[in-house]
Amino acid sequence: MNRITVERVKDEAKNVRTLFFRWDQKISAGQFVMVWLPGLGEIPMSLSYIGSLKGITVKAYGKVSQAMIELQPGNEFFIRGPYGNGFQVESGRKLLIGGGSGIASLLPIADSETDAIISAKTRDEIIFADRFPDSRLFLATDDGSAGFHGFPHDLLDRMDLSVYRKIYVCGPEQMLYRVMLKLRDRHVNAEFSLERTMKCGIGICDSCSVGGLQVCKQGPVFSIEQLKDNPEFGIYRTTYSGKRISLNMK
Repeated sequence: MNRITVERVKDEAKNVRTLFFRWDQKISAGQFVMVWLPGLGEIPMSLSYIGSLKGITVKAYGKVSQAMIELQPGNEFFIRGPYGNGFQVESGRKLLIGGGSGIASLLPIADSETDAIISAKTRDEIIFADRFPDSRLFLATDDGSAGFHGFPHDLLDRMDLSVYRKIYVCGPEQMLYRVMLKLRDRHVNAEFSLERTMKCGIGICDSCSVGGLQVCKQGPVFSIEQLKDNPEFGIYRTTYSGKRISLNMK
């Protein structure tokens, strides 16, 4: 377990903040860490910055994440990891598809040959659009308040995907599933980062299992080949208690 001190913070959008800190640990884009706040709990998080100055971009959705976005410079939290498999980053032109705060996990991949689709429910929830030039940025919002009015998988119908050597996707599983359906018959090279219920992060609790694959051990990054015939991806997930529930994707 590593004690981490917040060096600075940056507000990205309402209820979204990046915490910057120093941590002498090599980590690959797409790997995750388990973040612990004593007395509150532990959650898995991917890093949005992986250089000498590292960063975690947090969206408030539960008691731990809410407490994290309230941290200030000098405050501390704890990290263990890194865990899992990261993205297989290739040179050449690539496309990032990030839903909500999912774009944060994809940021370390971005270079001068990278295009990005950033989606959110509304304009006010878009983050990291300033990291990409206008010529390489595609916005999609559920309510049409910025960019394309609709979802990323619909926007893909308007794009020539043959120009990309690889596509990287991260966001809510419903979005990932719909994107996968658009890509699976187009013979593209794609990787997906899954976000699932996770308690241990090391393959013991099995709460993150998706069709026989453990997200913490065999993921969180999976190829499109691993997911396109998975019987649970986009269909079911498990809760912290182990209950299997439908994602209403059939």
